[in-house]
Amino acid sequence: MDLARSPLAQPFPEMPAIDGVTLRIARAQYRDWDRADLTFVELSEGTSVAGVFTRSACPSSEVEMGREQVQQGLARALIVNAGNANAFTGYRGREAVEQIVAQVSEKLECSANEVFVSSTGVIGVPLPKDKAREGVAAVLAAEPCSWEDVANTIATTDTFAKGATASAVIGDKTVHISAVIKGSGMIAPDMATMLGYIFTDAAVSPQFLQECLNRANRSTFSCITVDSDTSTSDTVMAFATGKAGNTALASWDDTGADAFAAAIHDVCRQLAHLVVRDGEGAQKFIEIAVSGAQSDESAHRIGLAIANSPLVKTAIAGEDANWGRVVMAVGKAGEPADRDRLSIGFGGIWTARDGQPVENFDETPVSEHLKGQDISVTVDLGIGEGRATVWTCDFTHGYIAINADYRS
Repeated sequence: MDLARSPLAQPFPEMPAIDGVTLRIARAQYRDWDRADLTFVELSEGTSVAGVFTRSACPSSEVEMGREQVQQGLARALIVNAGNANAFTGYRGREAVEQIVAQVSEKLECSANEVFVSSTGVIGVPLPKDKAREGVAAVLAAEPCSWEDVANTIATTDTFAKGATASAVIGDKTVHISAVIKGSGMIAPDMATMLGYIFTDAAVSPQFLQECLNRANRSTFSCITVDSDTSTSDTVMAFATGKAGNTALASWDDTGADAFAAAIHDVCRQLAHLVVRDGEGAQKFIEIAVSGAQSDESAHRIGLAIANSPLVKTAIAGEDANWGRVVMAVGKAGEPADRDRLSIGFGGIWTARDGQPVENFDETPVSEHLKGQDISVTVDLGIGEGRATVWTCDFTHGYIAINADYRS
């Protein structure tokens, strides 16, 4: 499938190498394409790991195994297969993952629990063991590669490579974070929403790393949606090699803990936005800010009801300031709302206040705003202090074309 680059694409950033992390890619040819589709990340001994996974009731074997393995807190390797999700494949799917894990753990002389596997692509097709075996053998012998190479290799319908970086000071040490992600469709906030991998040279206990990732996930990955569909394979993982030499972080009371958590959150927010900017067929990046709700949780659910509404998304695709569709989405969210206190705006301009259209409203500046690529929608319920921000994209003919032909 030859996809045009998203008009919302961002350039791939300069990202530092992370001490204790070695990147390699190879061609397993899981699909009929001329590109690398297998990634191997080798991690130094003692690397801490944390992860969040899909809440889908039909997850892949990779997700099931990852949930169990991450409890051990240590990692030596990550394998990512692109082109085949290996989900809904029964015992054959799990056997394929176990084969990969055994092959890698034997090479690294490490525990099988320290080898993590992710797969992404078509659901319902068992991962071919022969291609996996040959691909893993090739990637284990491959030369090290760049972050951008990895970002391209883990992709499926993505139209541009996605990466993010940040740093933090812990005591007298500067620690670095580099991360890559893939995601374009089947994106909905339900724990994690794509395949994302975060690497840092900081020394962090597995438990505290998990706390940082959970906190960041709640206000980043769990606040984006492209199409309201939750994948069987969604995974976001963080790996900390400890090579920076800082005093290990183990709690929020430790010096530098807040700075490190803020850097993790910054990277997650960057990655989450990049996924939305590459939403299948997307032409516009939409931020929906909800305030005045009964609670933050209520505001979040209302924001998602707006973000997932096909009528709202198509109106914005058509550059139509149809605030009535936003009213509809607020009303259907199932959350406390008062029609006569509701206010709605676009681009910082109120179109409706306190349950009725703004008197003598001039639609010209709003129409100009909707012609741009970055769109803001503001909703104030006027009944409480709850607030939340979610991000989505518009809904165009491109989304239909991509998904109608996905397996072709």
